[in-house]
Amino acid sequence: MMAQYLALKAQAADCLLFYRMGDFFELFFDDARVAAQVLDIALTSRGEHGGAPIPMCGVPVHAAEGYLARLIKAGCRVAIAEQVETPEAAKKRGGAKTLVARDIVRFVTAGTLTEEALLEPRRANVLAAVCEVRGLCGIAACDISTGRMELEECVPDALGAALARLGPSEVVAPEGWAAPDGAIARSAADFTSESGERRLKAAHGVATLEGFGSFGRAMLAAAGGLLGYLDHVGRGALPLLLPPEVRGGDAALAMDEATRVSLEILSTQGGARKGSLIEAIDRCVTGAGARQLAEDLSAPLTDSAAINARLELVSWLHDDSLLRGDLRVMLRAAPDIGRALGRVAAGRGSPRDLGQLRDGLSEARRVRDHLQKREDRPALLNALLPALGGHGALVDLLSRALVPAPPTTRDQGGYIAEGYDHALDELRRTSGHARRAIAALEARYRDETATPSLKIRHNGVLGYFVEVPAKHADRLMAADSGFTHRQTMAGAVRFNALALHEEASRIAEAAGHALAAEEAHFEELVGQVAQSRQAIAATAAALARIDVAAGQAERAAQGRWALPRIVAEPVLTIEGGRHPVVEAALDKAGERFVANDCTLSLGDRLWVVGGPNMGGKSTFLRQNALIVLLAQAGGFVPATSATIGLVDRLFSRVGASDNLARGRSTFMVEMVETAAILSQATERSFVILDEVGRGTSTYDGLALAWAVVEAVHETNRCRCLFATHYHELARLAETCEALSLHHVRAREWKGDLVLLHEVAEGPADRSYGLAVARLAGVSPPVLKRAKAVLDKLEKGRAATGGLAAGLDDLPLFAAALAAEEEVCDELRERLKALDVDALSPREALEELYRLKHEAGD
Repeated sequence: MMAQYLALKAQAADCLLFYRMGDFFELFFDDARVAAQVLDIALTSRGEHGGAPIPMCGVPVHAAEGYLARLIKAGCRVAIAEQVETPEAAKKRGGAKTLVARDIVRFVTAGTLTEEALLEPRRANVLAAVCEVRGLCGIAACDISTGRMELEECVPDALGAALARLGPSEVVAPEGWAAPDGAIARSAADFTSESGERRLKAAHGVATLEGFGSFGRAMLAAAGGLLGYLDHVGRGALPLLLPPEVRGGDAALAMDEATRVSLEILSTQGGARKGSLIEAIDRCVTGAGARQLAEDLSAPLTDSAAINARLELVSWLHDDSLLRGDLRVMLRAAPDIGRALGRVAAGRGSPRDLGQLRDGLSEARRVRDHLQKREDRPALLNALLPALGGHGALVDLLSRALVPAPPTTRDQGGYIAEGYDHALDELRRTSGHARRAIAALEARYRDETATPSLKIRHNGVLGYFVEVPAKHADRLMAADSGFTHRQTMAGAVRFNALALHEEASRIAEAAGHALAAEEAHFEELVGQVAQSRQAIAATAAALARIDVAAGQAERAAQGRWALPRIVAEPVLTIEGGRHPVVEAALDKAGERFVANDCTLSLGDRLWVVGGPNMGGKSTFLRQNALIVLLAQAGGFVPATSATIGLVDRLFSRVGASDNLARGRSTFMVEMVETAAILSQATERSFVILDEVGRGTSTYDGLALAWAVVEAVHETNRCRCLFATHYHELARLAETCEALSLHHVRAREWKGDLVLLHEVAEGPADRSYGLAVARLAGVSPPVLKRAKAVLDKLEKGRAATGGLAAGLDDLPLFAAALAAEEEVCDELRERLKALDVDALSPREALEELYRLKHEAGD
């Protein structure tokens, strides 16, 4: 057995091997150690290998899905080794002691899950393959739980942004290539355009790919790697794959990874859904709708016609609350037919999946019939309605063939409805008659043996047998009783009987034929579903799109959100704008969010926003970026009104953290993100920048902030909100004609700082750092010392003219440096007066301590 195990483990590479032994999946050696720790189950040992005990642990087959989910979540990959022949077949093949043959039937990895228990209903599960061909990166991505597949090409610098949009659970790449972190290396031979073209044709049974679109060589190479990997993990059985869609170009609003993280679109910076944008706006009633909403937010549109088509449908449902309510009730009753189809097509389907397809397609027809009664339908809805029908014959077949609530497994049968197959009904009646005959036989045996406690029992090993308490065994042991001894237990004795054997044989034969008949019907039904897989997938997509529109309309009605107006001019006019996540949190706490306006235009496209920390600058910046994103995703926005000029690229640099794994400090991360904005933003972009330069010294930071504002104004010429605590930047309004000054209002009242969270015109009149520090709980002695140092610095600045001198050529920092030097003059003079050569080591150390003590004062 261990020889067989080790041979299979050699095929499993870096996967944990689930080795089937009876009713358990067993793991051995290091696999057992890893699994025991992750799953918190007992680690035992059995036998020896190389003179040492073999570590092992196991999980029950019937509960394997739950354990698999935990292993996958922990980053493990699992190979499933099943018995591929029966013990009887093994015995016939090589004798009584022949080992049952086993083989790896599937690899379970994060990106190749289809099981309902292993997937998050409201999140897509994307597998991506990436490679580089002649200077272009190819990306092939699919969600095998629904079959959706897309191909894309981009320049190498844009690969990170493309993967950030997809959010893949797993990435594969060719060996020897500088792949993204965490990618699984696969043979480079799979990543060729020839391999991709050949595999795509074979997967879809076509002689040419022209009917699917035009694919570049890098796209096809990535597709080859993706399909090669799917073939490997499925052991030759491909999952559901729909015709590939080409993505890329300028059809979607471009956002880099830093922007997505900063805006917390699908998850917070800590990785949680709670507190993210989607959590605040998701009102979809189906998992498929929630997944479609996530995709919309990840890739907002840049085509005004497509955006307005979505907005028209949302507005139509927003204005008719009764229709919206009825529609959401019907959608809530629809199962997730996209994922049920994925499991069926992958050969992992159950009778319950067929039942979900039946019920979901039937519900889709109800939705279509209900919406077709309206004559004022939007154009997008008219385009979706045809996909909701056309399944009448399949629904009728599944309705006749299946019981109302099919089981999740096939091994016990019972899922084919009575009346669908008269031969199957007869087999069931035969089995039922035999069971009644067993009950009659039990009663007869009790009378014949005068043993009221006699029972006829059944288990999976012995089949049917007669059991009596040990004290009555002698009655059945008599030579003429007709019973033969089978097994003696601690308190009971078991017997065989000829009549019982005959009835048991009839039951087994009828039950076996019935199971075989049901299995044949299941395969026929799966075949019928497979023939309609593309139409079913289209129905699933249409239901998801309608659910998104209804959910967006519901959220807009709940929050009094506005229908945005999309225009071509590079403007951004938002009245009463709010941050959807912050507002939701404040609502729960019973507090009111302070709304603010934002008006950017060609003549006033750059706002420099000052004011105290905690005053709301970052919230103001983010809410305007999120409003743009929501509008171009095709939804209402949290504002009184909004006019939005189409944005081609959205950039957010709000806050930064270090990336020690890549050797980057906080300031380095800040500068890398700022550099990306300055090199990529166009006149149609929207940029939010917060506290540029705060990660270095005051004067370096101010100089960088000054130069970045000038570059955004003069070179990028994009719409931009620039928040800063450097109120010295107010002087830029004198030379930058499209720059205006604004601030978040604050007041000090009886020594306390009151943050008003209102954005007002004009520069901030002062900094409130010490007041904010007091709010944060900094001790009074520290605040007192800080106030004294601040007064000294400000006196030095006043004495040298501050920043007013030399502004034209920017030696303006020399004045501030002089102020700082004045504070240190006394220490400098002391240092100059020291005769270092005349000091002993001890005297030098004592002098150093004295200087340090004085500097601390």
